[in-house]
Amino acid sequence: MCGLAGEFRRDGSRADVAAVERMAATMSDRGPDDSGVWSQGPVALGHRRLKIIDLSAASGQPLVDPDSGLTGVFNGCVYNYRELRAELQAKGHRFFSTGDSEVVVKAYAEWGLDFVDHLIGMFAVAITERDTGRLVLARDRLGIKPLYVAETPGVVRFASTLPALLAGGGIDTSIDPVALAHYLSFHSIVPPPRTILRGVAKLPPATVRVYEPDGRTHERVYWDPAFTRAAERADWSERDWQDALLESLTTAVRRRMVADVPVGVLLSGGLDSSLVVALLAGEGQTGLATFSIGFDAVGGREGDEFVYSDLVAKTFGTDHHQLRVAAQDLVPPLEAAVAAMSEPMVSHDCVAFYLLSQEVARHVKVVQSGQGADEILGGYHWYPPLAGIDREQALDTYAKAFFDRDAAGLARVLNPDWLADGDPAREFVAAHLTRAGADTAVDAGLRIDTQVMLTDDPVKRVDNMTMAHGLEARVPFLDHEFVELAASCPPELKLAQGGKGVLKEIGRRVLPHEVIDRPKGYFPVPGLTHLEGKLLDRVRDALSAPAARRRDLFRADYVDALLADPNAELTPLNGNKLWQLGLLEMWLQSHGID
Repeated sequence: MCGLAGEFRRDGSRADVAAVERMAATMSDRGPDDSGVWSQGPVALGHRRLKIIDLSAASGQPLVDPDSGLTGVFNGCVYNYRELRAELQAKGHRFFSTGDSEVVVKAYAEWGLDFVDHLIGMFAVAITERDTGRLVLARDRLGIKPLYVAETPGVVRFASTLPALLAGGGIDTSIDPVALAHYLSFHSIVPPPRTILRGVAKLPPATVRVYEPDGRTHERVYWDPAFTRAAERADWSERDWQDALLESLTTAVRRRMVADVPVGVLLSGGLDSSLVVALLAGEGQTGLATFSIGFDAVGGREGDEFVYSDLVAKTFGTDHHQLRVAAQDLVPPLEAAVAAMSEPMVSHDCVAFYLLSQEVARHVKVVQSGQGADEILGGYHWYPPLAGIDREQALDTYAKAFFDRDAAGLARVLNPDWLADGDPAREFVAAHLTRAGADTAVDAGLRIDTQVMLTDDPVKRVDNMTMAHGLEARVPFLDHEFVELAASCPPELKLAQGGKGVLKEIGRRVLPHEVIDRPKGYFPVPGLTHLEGKLLDRVRDALSAPAARRRDLFRADYVDALLADPNAELTPLNGNKLWQLGLLEMWLQSHGID
């Protein structure tokens, strides 16, 4: 788990090594253990390293392989690297390290652009070929590892974070109105390749992109799971599905224990993270470090689920750590969390994950998380209404449950100069829900949440907040083989028992029933849903700052009405609409965007 950066020149000049060094330096939190820069003619690569696998200098990056003429930088973890290493050695490849980074480069040397098909894990990769001069970028199937790209005439820059690209200079930082519409409508999700800034894009998940030195660019999407029923599983019973998913999830959890340092678990006390703990215990893990966070209640909302996390910790004998944060302490970590965001994210979970990661990083470098189960196995409230309707009817049902605003709502919020043509979020979701590869409306809803929402909200949130403290978060529910199996599972098994029925039945085999048979919980930070006191003052300051007035994004009458009654308008997902506006301005100002 690291941070990478680079520049690729296609205008005949040498790469700007100083710019790459500046970009890499901003990511010292992501990679506090080591750093490196390499350049040759039109290409420069930079890297910050967090030592997880092969703690020696042999796995330092950028990794140069003279035999193949390849140089690469890598962020993430390839869980099957030992098996791949043995396979590549049998094919005649020689290794000088024992880590996964070299395996990635050798895999490219052996299989070329198909190397990604052999990798099981989370990764963002940049590889340059000495002999052809081409640059290859790749991102893992679920987009767990980020990769941002800025293209200007003759120059391509890339980095693990958006702020790193800003540090390199020369970026168009004007607001993209289409991205702004997505942010305000699609619950802060800006689908790739866009970001909130015109001059920065992101490589989509499951994508390999090739930049040729002559200016040509081509790419392929190498993974797109089918949300359809597989013929070979047509006769499976409910028990067969439970057995298969349990076996696959157990494999995913086991894979994510690969490390040369201890691995802990973020334990919320919900079904998903508790199941990860139970499966690790079943694999023989003892003395497992687990971590939970809680907040003071605000506005009548409870701020912790310690009763459940304590129960799981006691049941499996973990080394449990409990962190409680007082409401009045939220402003400083809020500022820090905003600064750590590569893109503006409205979820109050960001502050929770930031604080939890700060504490966890004092104990371990790697944790597993239960993230992704709701999207993969139907845990959210908007899936049941999709059952029994045509896919063509799914848009209105999905939008009612998930969208923060429609086109008319955007016109109430934004000044006319910032309104995009049409209704970008609705048009994007409509196209995604109706494309081939999903049997039912529920399948289509699960697919867009798995491939878009999950990547550009919770996955990005956890990556940004954990890596701000040099902490690697691994997500077994996003093992691509588990996702493929779950995608083919009949929707009615997922929606049973109020959602995630098939997972709840798996849980009953290994968990205390109290963890399963209870209302769904969230990672609560009450102070950011019920705005008052210092947090409300901070939002007001952001929206009235000189930079905000110059930008003039929002209609003054709308902002004034929200400030007069700050907790009156909530999104369908119980987000605070005033917070949504204030967070965007806080992010822009935090990153020096005027």
